[in-house]
Amino acid sequence: MTGESAGTKLVSVDFEISGHVQGVCFRMYSEEKGLQLGLVGWVRNTYHGTVEGQVQGPANMVAEMKVWLSKEGSPSSRITKASFTNQRTIDKLELSGFKTRF
Repeated sequence: MTGESAGTKLVSVDFEISGHVQGVCFRMYSEEKGLQLGLVGWVRNTYHGTVEGQVQGPANMVAEMKVWLSKEGSPSSRITKASFTNQRTIDKLELSGFKTRF
């Protein structure tokens, strides 16, 4: 596909997921889902029991990831709240790969 249509503009968004999201492989599943959607980013546990991270990629794929993060997550997770902040358009990907940070 040549040229950039609305669906292929690149966006970056930060996220924080609350609920029963630690100790349930949430980070591993988030990595897998991000890679499956062709996104880059990172994910990590926080000290206050949430999972936070950032995803970057084509706007339509980031939108799909946001739905997954807020509704699905890992099989044994229970998501009570998903917040997305700092969503912005980017010229190029600022990250590479999808990694778990510690």
